[in-house]
Amino acid sequence: MSILDDHRSEFDKPLEHLKNDLAAFRTGRANPALIENIGVAAYGSTTPLKQLGSISVSDARSMLVEPWDKSVLGDIEKAIQAANVGVSVANEGKHIRVNVPLMTEENRKDIVKLLRDKMEQARVAVRGIRDKVKESITAAEEAGSITEDEKFRLQKQLDELTAATNDKIKVLADAKETEIMTI
Repeated sequence: MSILDDHRSEFDKPLEHLKNDLAAFRTGRANPALIENIGVAAYGSTTPLKQLGSISVSDARSMLVEPWDKSVLGDIEKAIQAANVGVSVANEGKHIRVNVPLMTEENRKDIVKLLRDKMEQARVAVRGIRDKVKESITAAEEAGSITEDEKFRLQKQLDELTAATNDKIKVLADAKETEIMTI
């Protein structure tokens, strides 16, 4: 088992984080990920919406939120409105209808800017992991547990793994940008 194998799984963490962030981006279509992690003040604490009820997509531009306990219906409505995710909310007595309005060109461009920021944050995280692993490789060589040739081989593999991870980040971001910009 090499130093690189010990850290390989760390390179997946920024990818998973980016996937979760991108799922919550508004694309003009109803998507439960847009509202499922909104914090709702209910029962004396803040709870994610997905733990208080079911969220279903009723058509391309609307969702239904059906709380398991009807007493938190008002709290859910307030939380969605306060989250300011660009949706309209209607309390229909037994459930809440969440409508996703059509996006303007300006909205789409703003969301793409946010997307690029998230992509850059993921790349920064990958660079941080790369630097940490590179330090481990150098420390192992200085301690005498690996040879200089092995150090250079591991650094080359590390650079390849970093490049592959950055390519995956770009593919994810490009796919989401296409989805956002599609009318």
